[in-house]
Amino acid sequence: MNLLEKIFGSFNDKEVKRLMKTVDKIEAFEPDIKSLSNEELREKTNYFKEKLKNGADLDDILPEAFAVVREASVRTLGLKHYRVQLLGGIVLHQGRISEMKTGEGKTLAATLPVYLNALTGKGVHVITVNDYLASRDKEWMGKIYEFLGLSVECIVHGLSTEERRRAYNADITYGTNNEFGFDYLRDNMVIYKEERVQKELNYAIIDEVDSILIDEARTPLIISGAGNKSTNLYFTANTFIKTLKNEIDYTIDEKAHTAVLTDEGGIPKAEKFFGLENLADPKNMQISHHINQALKAHTLMKKDINYVVKDGEIVIVDEFTGRLMFGRRYSDGLHQAIEAKEGLEVRRESQTLATITLQNYFRMYNKISGMTGTAKTEEDEFKHIYGMDVVVIPTNKPVIRKDLPDSVYKSLTGKFKSVIREIEERHKNGQPILVGTISIETSEFLSKLLKKKGIKHEVLNAKNHEREAEIVAQAGRFGAVTIATNMAGRGTDIVLGGNPEYTAKDELKKKGFDENIISMVNSLSETKDEEVIKARKIYSDIYKEMKKAVDEEAEKVKKAGGLHILGTERHESRRIDNQLRGRSGRQGDPGSSQFFISLEDDLMRLFGSERIQGMVDKLGMEEDEPIEAKILSKSIETAQKRVEGRNFSIRKHVLQYDDVMNKQRDIIYKERKRVLEGENLKEHIWGMIEQIVDESIEAYTAHGNYPEEWDLKGLEDYLHTIFLPSESLKFENIEELTKEGLKNKILDIAKDLYDKKEKEITEERMREVERVILLKIVDTKWIDHIDAMDQLKQGIGLRAIGNENPVRAYQMEGFDMFNEMTNSIQVDTVKHIFNVTLETETKREKVARIMDATGGDGIANRKPKTVVRKERKVGRNEPCPCGSGKKYKKCCGKND
Repeated sequence: MNLLEKIFGSFNDKEVKRLMKTVDKIEAFEPDIKSLSNEELREKTNYFKEKLKNGADLDDILPEAFAVVREASVRTLGLKHYRVQLLGGIVLHQGRISEMKTGEGKTLAATLPVYLNALTGKGVHVITVNDYLASRDKEWMGKIYEFLGLSVECIVHGLSTEERRRAYNADITYGTNNEFGFDYLRDNMVIYKEERVQKELNYAIIDEVDSILIDEARTPLIISGAGNKSTNLYFTANTFIKTLKNEIDYTIDEKAHTAVLTDEGGIPKAEKFFGLENLADPKNMQISHHINQALKAHTLMKKDINYVVKDGEIVIVDEFTGRLMFGRRYSDGLHQAIEAKEGLEVRRESQTLATITLQNYFRMYNKISGMTGTAKTEEDEFKHIYGMDVVVIPTNKPVIRKDLPDSVYKSLTGKFKSVIREIEERHKNGQPILVGTISIETSEFLSKLLKKKGIKHEVLNAKNHEREAEIVAQAGRFGAVTIATNMAGRGTDIVLGGNPEYTAKDELKKKGFDENIISMVNSLSETKDEEVIKARKIYSDIYKEMKKAVDEEAEKVKKAGGLHILGTERHESRRIDNQLRGRSGRQGDPGSSQFFISLEDDLMRLFGSERIQGMVDKLGMEEDEPIEAKILSKSIETAQKRVEGRNFSIRKHVLQYDDVMNKQRDIIYKERKRVLEGENLKEHIWGMIEQIVDESIEAYTAHGNYPEEWDLKGLEDYLHTIFLPSESLKFENIEELTKEGLKNKILDIAKDLYDKKEKEITEERMREVERVILLKIVDTKWIDHIDAMDQLKQGIGLRAIGNENPVRAYQMEGFDMFNEMTNSIQVDTVKHIFNVTLETETKREKVARIMDATGGDGIANRKPKTVVRKERKVGRNEPCPCGSGKKYKKCCGKND
């Protein structure tokens, strides 16, 4: 804290003090609201809606509406919002980020602004990090909304189009960021407006906002269709890589995450293996690319750290949460290279059909807000990209957790010996321990060491994520030892003494009740199903009994010191370390935390200081002897800041490139919308004709000031390829011809042809033909343009060598390519419309079928479907298939 903050108080303190006045207003409504019957309380929803119709705004009704939600929560869930939760709700309504520590009840706090904003009827989206939390929160918090007469639904993976549309039409919709983003992209690929599922993007509350808008922001959402490249080269490249030796044939830079062949060893071996004269020759680009991806797969992509093999498939492990990302795939051939490495079936590469970054998707909402336990360290990024500031909400009770200094060791072996020793000591006293690891590999390694010691424990990683909520919820029991990857850090409360709800449900399972019956025991909905009624009675009895036992156990846990967090490694982001610490010490509970670090950990090895390693070597310490030195703590923080800075640069970089595509995407999607909304396109098509004529006249009259110097034959030949009849540009007095006269003559011919065509096939059918043609051409050209822009981006980084700004170059060339594409759309549309006959098909068809919906480093949420296009259309900026070496648009495709 600086001197001025000490004297005048921080901005956050002032803001909290200011907003507390509104909290007082909310609480002033409590006596009146409490006296209402259930029906009168429910009727408040209609009362608020009427006020909004009559000119009131949301801020006017906020205090009373929040008071209504608070009372509804007491009556449905038995939970009453704390003052700090009311404060968090106000911040969320204002479109800001509410930083609330773990266990402070973010999920309940969100119900206040969700209800308030849902009163407008425009819809509210609540974004969570996984399907489980979306379903859980919809069921749990949905009781409040339904009690107050609002509809609530949930979007999860695997829903049909109709189910999705129904969910989006609800007042409140829960779901994951990927589901919402992919639905947006799919909505902009449909061929009839009735197929769309989303409404206006009105207001979104993003749970774990730092995870979604920062950690996942490096990875765009991508929808893909099947490509047409052979997979044989992946196996060949894989066989070749197995013959190489590290440092002789290739070098690895872990910090930059790259591996390259050496000039002396690897490159000559590759040329010999593949029978090439020069691997660097542009014609060998494809082979070189496959070698590089195979090398990366073998050297940088590690099994059980970056991915796992499950049911014969490569499944990516999310580097931030440790969760398995089912159905997602690495892009650019890396996934296929890993499949070849692991001896699995190699699937074909895909072609991008639609893409958007999470940053640009969420910036389309009228208002967004977020909540998390850790956001303040990234406030500058939130302000810069999303226009959201962070308000730190005070805890309901003071945090008394003891955060112990890091225990630092010379080697990994020494560190893990000490970790096991620490677990043994604390376990003897019955203190529950949550051991946080960065990788699946480490969690399984520790599990083996604990088994040897005979210490009973649970392991939570991406391989057994099905029991995630249950394992985490019970991690606070007396004597519990839980080893978990980062995925345990979010979403589920660790209650000291255990969670009676899970225990009671386990008892129901043992008594033979199926999952559907068990899922209904906590539902408010009335039922005549005897099995459900029976299950609810048994559950209620067990819960009461277990609650008493849990309360007694909680006291034992508190005496043992509360939940202890043991971090086995520092994460590259300080936020994720803080999330792990935050699992302990909720609601004033006792607890403690400590990180065990080795100088051989990736973070210290790659980003730490060499000076520290030298200093430790001089001290000549034992491997399992902890090093106590303030300089080490400073070095760890410096290493983390360095990585955070690098990751921010990557995210900014992704956004700068996508901002170029975003403007283009907006234009294309608006063009599609005109078609889908059934707009009369005649005037729009006529504008295209005028522009083609204008540009053609300018091009063919540019070489002279006088009509006799103009290339009228060339103009006629060019326009003949589009719509103009041959021999139609004949002039008696060529000397008196003007550009305006020439334009009018051509447009008169065009209008006459157009009118005849319209009469021939009927006006109504002509309008639909225009829509069918424009939709198909826009989609075809846009898919090729995405591919061309991706190719441009792949190579643009090399411009930096010539002191050219790559992003600026991408903007300039991308602009030219987009103009070229829009011109091409106009020409092709007009050409097809003038060739319409009575037999012309007016049925709309998709240009390509969706195969993959991907997010991540190209990563995918796959729905396998057939692809319509059998042969891939050659992009205008791709090399011509004839082998001339020219671009297709300047060779065989110049008249296409």
